[in-house]
Amino acid sequence: MLRRVPLFAGVSAPRLKLIAFSSERVTYRPGDILCLQGEPGDAAFVILAGRAEVLVDGPKGQNRVAELTENAVVGEIAILCDVARTATVKAMTQVEALRIPKENFLKLLYDFPEMAIEVVRVLADRLTRTTQELAAAKARIEKGIH
Repeated sequence: MLRRVPLFAGVSAPRLKLIAFSSERVTYRPGDILCLQGEPGDAAFVILAGRAEVLVDGPKGQNRVAELTENAVVGEIAILCDVARTATVKAMTQVEALRIPKENFLKLLYDFPEMAIEVVRVLADRLTRTTQELAAAKARIEKGIH
């Protein structure tokens, strides 16, 4: 199952077994929280099956900013930046996930540079989408003001 996850695509079979043994497979029911905005980042998650939503607290409540599906990685920002969780992740359907504790995740990135490159790619993709959405929102606001 791990071989299908892009994050682990370049990792050999024996190393995938090491990842599996150093991680915990967890199941969430619809509505369950995988991680909560503001809490310490103690683990990263790889969504193996199901869908989850990413929610960010705003002045008028929570805003849904993304939907996660199979093979998505989440929770790595809090680990890499050593900051509190930047969002809440909530299961929309039953979610099967791989929970990788912070220390194990950092060691994996150190031991497997191909994983570190994939994490950077995922973060760059997110930044690109966020920048595009911000530009579109700014254009809508400016259009409404003028």
